[in-house]
Amino acid sequence: MKLIIFACLAAVALARPQAPESEAETLLDERSDNGDGNFQYTFETSNGIRANKVGTPGSEGQSNMEGSFSFPLADGTIAEVSFIADENGYQPSSDLLPVGPPPPEHVHELLRIADEQRAAGITF
Repeated sequence: MKLIIFACLAAVALARPQAPESEAETLLDERSDNGDGNFQYTFETSNGIRANKVGTPGSEGQSNMEGSFSFPLADGTIAEVSFIADENGYQPSSDLLPVGPPPPEHVHELLRIADEQRAAGITF
């Protein structure tokens, strides 16, 4: 009976997932939070992942944030993204993000007309 229990425990131990040999280590982890909506953090790992963010209280009760993050891609290049998040939403910026075609010329005219109608109090 003891042999069966020992064999089962050994099988469970051997079946346990092994940690990858290239497991990343945290090289830098600095954080500060003032408790009033102002905060900051910087993070970096041994496999090239980096992130930093600064936050401040927003005008409408939200947290405004600005920061960036980067990580290595399979081809050896580094992906970099910077961003702002505020009352206007999340606004990322990166050469990796796709860019759509420019709008047709008539769209600018339609937007101008819509602005004029809003200014005149016209709603639909």
